[in-house]
Amino acid sequence: MGARGLAGLDQQSVRLAADIGGTFTDVALEATDAEGTTTRWTAKVLTTPAAPEEGVLEGVRAALARAGLTPADVTLFIHGTTLATNSLIERKGARTALLTTEGFRDVLALGNESRYDQYDLNIDLPEPLVPRRWRLPVPERLDNTGHVLRPLDEAAVAAQIPFLRSEGIESLAIGFIHGFVNPAHERRAAEIIRAEWPELPISLSSEVSPEMREWERFSTTAANAYVQPLMARYLGRLESGMREMGVAAPLFLMLSGGGLTTIETAARFPIRLVESGPAGGAIFSAYVARQRGLPKVLSFDMGGTTAKVCLIDDYAPQASRSFEVARVGRFQKGSGLPLRIPVIEMVEIGAGGGSLAKLDALGRIQVGPESAGASPGPACYGRGGTRPAVTDANLCLGRYDPESFAGGSLALDVPAAAAALDAHVGQALGLETGLAALGVVEVVDENMANAARVHAIESGKSYEGRAVIAFGGGGPVHGCRVAEKIGVDRILVPSGAGVGSAIGFLRAPVAYEVVKSLYTRFARFDLEGVNALLDSMRAEAESVVARGSFGAPTKETRIAYMRYVGQGHEIAVALPARPLTEADVAAIRAEYDREYSRFYDRPVPGSDVEVLSFAVTVATEVEGVLPTAEVADAPAPAPIRAQQVRDTATGDVAEWAVYARETMAPGASVAGPCIVVEDETSTLVGPGWRCRMDGLGYLELTRG
Repeated sequence: MGARGLAGLDQQSVRLAADIGGTFTDVALEATDAEGTTTRWTAKVLTTPAAPEEGVLEGVRAALARAGLTPADVTLFIHGTTLATNSLIERKGARTALLTTEGFRDVLALGNESRYDQYDLNIDLPEPLVPRRWRLPVPERLDNTGHVLRPLDEAAVAAQIPFLRSEGIESLAIGFIHGFVNPAHERRAAEIIRAEWPELPISLSSEVSPEMREWERFSTTAANAYVQPLMARYLGRLESGMREMGVAAPLFLMLSGGGLTTIETAARFPIRLVESGPAGGAIFSAYVARQRGLPKVLSFDMGGTTAKVCLIDDYAPQASRSFEVARVGRFQKGSGLPLRIPVIEMVEIGAGGGSLAKLDALGRIQVGPESAGASPGPACYGRGGTRPAVTDANLCLGRYDPESFAGGSLALDVPAAAAALDAHVGQALGLETGLAALGVVEVVDENMANAARVHAIESGKSYEGRAVIAFGGGGPVHGCRVAEKIGVDRILVPSGAGVGSAIGFLRAPVAYEVVKSLYTRFARFDLEGVNALLDSMRAEAESVVARGSFGAPTKETRIAYMRYVGQGHEIAVALPARPLTEADVAAIRAEYDREYSRFYDRPVPGSDVEVLSFAVTVATEVEGVLPTAEVADAPAPAPIRAQQVRDTATGDVAEWAVYARETMAPGASVAGPCIVVEDETSTLVGPGWRCRMDGLGYLELTRG
């Protein structure tokens, strides 16, 4: 297949990736020979929520067995997980305390005093991860330049230790006002506590999120402390399990921003892993887009628990500096806990194969965000589930063969699925099973399409001229209908689509981003101070990347976050990756005006511009990809069977041909309606669509 993994590794390599989802754990294994030819094997197993590492180990064993390889053959292992995210959403983290500046203990509760729903008098706001009783003030104060106004009261810090012990505190966050400018007080407080309590995990805001805006900084630091013990234990168990199996290869973790990092860095800053699985999917889509020469695509990743959509332009996913988790208001910005971390910007909604369907108080079908997960799973799994999930609805619509689901490893119970749909949806609405299933699937498709529309609008973009890259276990199943709803006429279903995020891990560079604040205005730009800060940030990022780059060449990118004086939000402007000169200052200011005009039509004449923070990213270089050449048409394969399928657009039931993906040669095409099946997923080709195998073995669906 010619794919390359992490830059700098010997081509004679075996690279392994595992992605833990809410329902399934996906494993991808790629072996590259001396000529650079890569062969891939995949495995998909049910997630084991009580001990997630067990599902990973099971999937690894299955993939190695299929490849005829041993654990000792593995040269690299990359892992992504939503464990940190789930811990925050479910409030199952450590008992966490916050040590903060006297007078600021309520920052976590006050936030920025904004309301995500201006007219809701009974608005619910997210509860802070740290209750007020455990938010402990100590006397100290720095000014905005980092000068000491009030020395740290070291005795007051030490006096808090007995209380922390008596309360059973398991992790500590330390966040002082203006600690991002001068971390001396935070570091000294940590030294005092570690001297008496060395085993207590401590997170410093000056290390976790060294940026201005204390609410976001304190919230991110508290979240890091909240998940750190859980993640450290999990990563330790996973590493031990892999070593006991015989895998001696280096272990890397996928970061939310799309890069890889070492297990030591991940254990220290686990908050950077909150979107690691979805980030792998976006990297996967960007790679496929480069292979096919498609500069504008929508990444559509539908798994067992959630669906993720991400816009990709010029072969790069959109990036962001902020993220919200555990939103109280569904799809409502500002209703979650703010995190200031590098992330790939996407919309994630509770719409997966395991998303449960029910009727709301008005008798309308509602799907998600609650999920059946892996245990008990949808009713058709036969593992004790009695409530209908999207997978149950798809099964009752005839979209799945109950005997060959997941490659035949999981037989589906059709009567159980039908009984669940009848009991919770059909009977109350007076609908027979097939129409109840149609309603469930149409609602979840509309939920996903609406999320995609909102994402495009918020990004100031459209779907004109875009293609959808559909993957995950459910993406190819629902891709046609979602594409129809958002007005897209082209879909790509790559090989290995069922485990796309895991494959994406194998395409990611080793990378690390450092963000720090340094306030300066262009009218009196602190050139010397900015250059010194950027140099120190580069050195910090390089030191992290060097632990896992294996000597591979790296590239550096620099960004400044700027705004007109008095405004409340910043715009990112790229900086040259070298020491800045006076000439650069004028050029950067002009570039800001251009970027501002792109967003808001015209600049603000006569207004000075201020820089709030800088970001430096160092990443290993990934080998470029040339778009694949077109292939000549080939004969269509013979169908392996036929199934009675209900079309969700019309409600009509008809016989659809079923083709095996492995029997389709490059250039072969089949007309919809039909289904193309493989072990990890099925691709539904709706009426009016045509499916063709390209030269890479990818399915390309076109409409009209």
